[in-house]
Order: sequence, then structure tokens, then C-alpha cells
Amino acid sequence: MPILKLIHVSCVIISIHFFFLRGVWMLRESPLLQARWVKIAPHFVDATLLFSAIALAWQTRQYPFVHGWLTAKVFGLIAYIILGTIALKRGKTRTVRVAAWISAMLVFGYIVWVAVAHNPVPFLNA
Repeated sequence: MPILKLIHVSCVIISIHFFFLRGVWMLRESPLLQARWVKIAPHFVDATLLFSAIALAWQTRQYPFVHGWLTAKVFGLIAYIILGTIALKRGKTRTVRVAAWISAMLVFGYIVWVAVAHNPVPFLNA
């Protein structure tokens, strides 16, 4: 696997594991969720993930709004970010935060499925 793709995939794995862990902390109302490093680390990982994604798109000459599967990933990413923010910060009730957390993980799964299948509707070919 080329190094750029390895960096990207590694950041994907780290990002979802850390998001899952923060969701568990949210469910348990853990003070760890408020730790400074917990608020900073995801930004580093996600920035690296985004930059590696842009570099991969440029390197392979596959671009969002040109290639449907990449466009689907971009819109999925926007949905994931919004849902993640609701789950970990902005959700007014525990029920809303849990629903947003589960929905964000489902959207993340969709993004990965699209990436592997190179198809914006991979469930139609399953």
C-alpha cells in the first residue's frame, strides 16, 4: 500500500475509534470527555485525514463533483461532522446525543463502504 494511502487509512481507523471512545465517555458522562487533550487530538487526526484525502484525490486525478463516489464521500463527511458535533457538543438531551452518535457511526460506515466500492450507492450492488 502506498504511504499516502496508508496514512489516510490509518487516520480513518484512529478517527473512528477515537470517536467511538468519546461517544462511550459521553454515555457515561465521563469527565475525560472534557480533558484538554481529548478536545485537541481529534483535530490533529482529522486534519491529517483531510489533507491525505486531498492529496490522494490530486494524485489519482479523481475529484469530488466529477466522480460520483467521491462526491458521496464529501456529502457523507459533512453529515458525519454535523452529527458528531450534535453527539458530542450540541445535543440538548441525552437521547438526541445518542441518536446523533449512532447515526454518525452509520454515516461513517457508509463513507467507508463507498470508498471501498467506489460507488455512491454500494448497497445496490451488495
